[in-house]
Amino acid sequence: MKALNCKGRLLPLDQPVVMGILNITPDSFYAGSQKQTEAEIAARAEAILQEGGTIIDIGGYSSRPDAAEVSEEEEMARLETALRVLNLEFPDAVLSVDTFRSAIARRCVEEFGVAIVNDISGGELDKDMFHTIADLRVPYVMMHMRGTPQTMQQHTQYEHLTADILQWFAAKLETLYQMGANDVIIDPGFGFSKTLEQNYELMRHLSDFRIFGLPLLVGISRKSMIYKLLGGTPAESLNGTSVLNTYALLNGADILRVHDVREAVEAIRLVEQLKEK
Repeated sequence: MKALNCKGRLLPLDQPVVMGILNITPDSFYAGSQKQTEAEIAARAEAILQEGGTIIDIGGYSSRPDAAEVSEEEEMARLETALRVLNLEFPDAVLSVDTFRSAIARRCVEEFGVAIVNDISGGELDKDMFHTIADLRVPYVMMHMRGTPQTMQQHTQYEHLTADILQWFAAKLETLYQMGANDVIIDPGFGFSKTLEQNYELMRHLSDFRIFGLPLLVGISRKSMIYKLLGGTPAESLNGTSVLNTYALLNGADILRVHDVREAVEAIRLVEQLKEK
């Protein structure tokens, strides 16, 4: 059975779970996810948990294309505000921090009890991240991306898209395991360093990522791969999100990272019912 060791407590993944997004940034691509006041943060966290979310993923640095640079001090200040609220209001919640900076990851884990580190760069943007993860011994979401959030869409040239990304993960995993890390979660990085067509090619080959025998996280919630294909905006992309989440669940996704928790939980329930014999 797949499971994550979250601060000494096992989080089973025998059925898929939902990671709810809590952005404490002013410039996330989906305005509905932006929460900055203490009251907004608490209300969003409560909604995630009440709607069936298992993990709350907190981010203080927008990773949308062309996102503004945020200093380490500003990112930590935003996170500290949110984490103090969450530790007070929801002390038993499983918290994940969305950061590519190892110093911030360490502070969030050691000072605020964060259980999971979610790194969009797979260790590429901070050479100390892998050492930090191995030292902290926390579950680590390793996402595939090239470049930075500001430059990633300039790096979409691949010889063989899925094979290249699988090889990238294989090399990264070898490095992490040699350092003593465990509990690694694979995230193919939809929308990061990939064209619209490449995102769908990657989705068609999602089951290939099960070769590692590791939990698989899919984050396509309201992304441009949906609204640029169908038309509309992020705010109008819930239906497309649910369709792709359902496809992901049928092809091996263990964690859905979403803005809309209730709908993702319902997708999981329906797919699990279909698997009943």
